[in-house]
Amino acid sequence: MNKITVYNRTKGIKLAGRVKLCRTFWEKGLGFMFRRSIHPEEALLFVNGRESRLSSGIHMLFVFTPLAVIWLDRDKKVVDKVMARPFRPWYFPARPARYYLEGPVKLLGEVEIGDELEFEGL
Repeated sequence: MNKITVYNRTKGIKLAGRVKLCRTFWEKGLGFMFRRSIHPEEALLFVNGRESRLSSGIHMLFVFTPLAVIWLDRDKKVVDKVMARPFRPWYFPARPARYYLEGPVKLLGEVEIGDELEFEGL
């Protein structure tokens, strides 16, 4: 498994150092389901084949902890962010996204709409 680190290039800070890449249908569907906690350095990076609002939607069924969800366009610029609450059925970005990052809620304070992120090791 590749070691992926995610940085906020705009602010010059590291967001997460233990990032798992999720590309397949099963990896995307499972996400953080059945997890009761998330390490502060842990995150999941989801990659879609194209920008879309619909295919970038998430569910929080059987996710037992709140998550930060950060959606990015093809240029890795933040287009939306939300604190996703456990057992809520659906969240969709306000604008089409190609990537989205799920991780600890603290991430929401470290990114703003329009910030550019960088994936090292991808």
